[in-house]
Amino acid sequence: MFVNPIMTQTTLNCKGTLLMLDTPIVMGIINVTPDSFYSKSRISNLESLLLQAEKMLQDGARILDIGGMSSRPGSEEITIQEEIDRVVPVLIELKKSFPSAILSIDTYRSEVAKEALSNGAAIINDISGGDVDESILAIASQYQAPYICMHMQGMPKTMQQNPVYENVVNDVMNYFISKLNIFKKYNLHDVILDVGFGFGKTVNHNYQLLNGLNLFSIFEKPILAGISRKSMICKPLSCSPENALNGTTALHMIALQQGANILRAHDVKEAIECIQLHKMLKENKVSTQTKL
Repeated sequence: MFVNPIMTQTTLNCKGTLLMLDTPIVMGIINVTPDSFYSKSRISNLESLLLQAEKMLQDGARILDIGGMSSRPGSEEITIQEEIDRVVPVLIELKKSFPSAILSIDTYRSEVAKEALSNGAAIINDISGGDVDESILAIASQYQAPYICMHMQGMPKTMQQNPVYENVVNDVMNYFISKLNIFKKYNLHDVILDVGFGFGKTVNHNYQLLNGLNLFSIFEKPILAGISRKSMICKPLSCSPENALNGTTALHMIALQQGANILRAHDVKEAIECIQLHKMLKENKVSTQTKL
């Protein structure tokens, strides 16, 4: 019996710019926060931020993801206005300096998303999948912005306090089934799925999800892997985020082999190199069948 192969969506419409995903791409992380878990990703001034953005784009990043509120385990919320005040001036300057850059806003608040999309952002990256503020889905629909739906159990402040699943892969898959049905009501077409490594998961949960990442291709939506320098690397290796680049690269290759389309990374150059080597691996497959 012939079975049609699963055809994952390979284009995203980012305010009229067509972003191609037929080859995996890198999303560079830019944190406009004083308390991100990885100290080197914290930006203290605009000049440093623009230099970092320029380097990421030169190294091959196709998206820059701007976040104004830390979502590390145990982090505290800031006010909506403070988040807006952090990200909007940055988005304006980035768009002025790099007009062709595709910018993403990392937020779960509809008010922040609306201000960001009005000031240069083209993509919404929502760690709550609309659970915290469902109005963000209406904003994504209004602007026809690609929407990254991440799975998170709980909220950042408490999410790592004994997360429990019956079967983490099945549970996250069921979550996306429910969410995709909701997205249809909002006429959202360009949806990216993120299983949420480190967000309400133990280290073992994270590796179970990484092993099963290829199963999420059934949704025919691009898959984003947010692994960079996280505790799923640091805890097994007994290292700090500052020393987790080697582990990040190892897991990036596995994520690519498991079907990831977007790598969200602090270290763009190294992630791009990983994609290049993965491409060589795919292009040089040989048959293992032997003639008897």
